Amino acid sequence: MDRWVHLENTRFLPTLHTRRDVLAAVASSLQQMTAAVINSVFDQIKQSHSAVILLPLVILNTSTTVSDEQLSILHFLFGKNFERATKIVDQGGVRKISGSPSGRYLFLVVGESRRKEEYICFPDHHCTCYSFFYDVVSRGEQLCCKHQLASRLSEAVGTHSDVTVSDEQLALMLSKL
Repeated sequence: MDRWVHLENTRFLPTLHTRRDVLAAVASSLQQMTAAVINSVFDQIKQSHSAVILLPLVILNTSTTVSDEQLSILHFLFGKNFERATKIVDQGGVRKISGSPSGRYLFLVVGESRRKEEYICFPDHHCTCYSFFYDVVSRGEQLCCKHQLASRLSEAVGTHSDVTVSDEQLALMLSKL
């Protein structure tokens, strides 16, 4: 008899019948904790983002400090994808497209290939790149693709360019997905 079956007799643990159930429960808990750590790091980075505003609605100077600890955590969680995302951000490859008047938005992120394709990206949910479908969705080997990470990073440090379009134009962009 499998030793994990005995866990169901413990009154503080959920009923787990097989080793697979235990592993699935552990994996789910790790994913939730990882997401919480990621959100916390990006929130800390956003909070360190400061702006000097001398005239109403005119930002004259912005700066963001990303600590070595934050960089280490993100590199540990994302590895090569983090390195590639920072390269995209450093090269100014992230644009935030906002619809007016709704305020809905998406990100257009430039790829690293010679063709410099732009991918439509929703940082927490979806990217139109091949890697998102292959490494994130199909194989589950990555938490997100480099374009999603570049979107979150550029938003946290305030380095993306902002483009405002009509809601109709935004809908037309989305209809091409």
